[in-house]
Amino acid sequence: MLDESQLSVFYPKIQEFLNQVNQIVLDKNKQTQLALCSLLAGGHILFEDLPGLGKTTLASSLAHLAGLQFKRIQFTNDMLASDVIGVNMFNQKEHLFEFKQGPIFTQILLADEINRCSPKTQSALLEAMEEGVVTIDASRYVLPQPFWVIATQNPLFQSGTYALPESQLDRFLMRLSLGYPSRQAEKALLQQQSRHDLIQQLMTVFSEQDILTLQTLVPQIYLSEEVLDYILDLAAETRKGRHGLSTRGVLALKKAAQAYALVKARAFVTPDDVQAVFVAVTAHRIGLGEAETEQLMKQVKVH
Repeated sequence: MLDESQLSVFYPKIQEFLNQVNQIVLDKNKQTQLALCSLLAGGHILFEDLPGLGKTTLASSLAHLAGLQFKRIQFTNDMLASDVIGVNMFNQKEHLFEFKQGPIFTQILLADEINRCSPKTQSALLEAMEEGVVTIDASRYVLPQPFWVIATQNPLFQSGTYALPESQLDRFLMRLSLGYPSRQAEKALLQQQSRHDLIQQLMTVFSEQDILTLQTLVPQIYLSEEVLDYILDLAAETRKGRHGLSTRGVLALKKAAQAYALVKARAFVTPDDVQAVFVAVTAHRIGLGEAETEQLMKQVKVH
């Protein structure tokens, strides 16, 4: 079992990370905490909301504070796969093809409005998100580590959007929604200076090595037999419906709960940790809304 003293070294940084994000994105503490869990668990995250509710601002803040190389892709309906992953170009001087890297070659990739591009272009992200590599003309190129995709998408009733295929949805550890801010938070937002300026003023909290170390600690967080049985009971409850949670989804739930426990500076997972991440990890996998998924969770007794 992991010694909690190993976690105590990072706990002040984790708190500082969350405090700084919450100064930019007001009244969304739960979402920022889950986003950090996604990073530490090595899982990608999908923000789904109407335009203008702060998805891109939150993603930019997370990248800035994480201290990692960051690139952004604004997806459009005419974007090609080569615009994302790169292309082989002929060097006339050397008489050979050279690979020109696309923007996916980074540590944190903000895939903005991912569902505005065609399904073919969306699929260019699949291999990279799953394996951390890109294949071009039978050649494999390894992406920098850590590699984290923060994607944003607009609801499907917005014009010019394409539904993400189920195979790609399953690559996201979590799906989150920010929703409208409270009246008090929106008033405070009106009184703030430019959020772009605020993001630039943020102090980097983590180093690259910090993130890699924390990612190695997450799988060492202890799960008791009772907690494992609780996770399996939740999975069984989802499988009573049309789209049950897959084994990949069960593993994702376990890893997310471990990351949540780490953020709370604990070396063991409790049922509360599982409940805290359950909706974000499972709703997009089983095709239910957040309220329905939460109601499903409440039907399962804690061991």
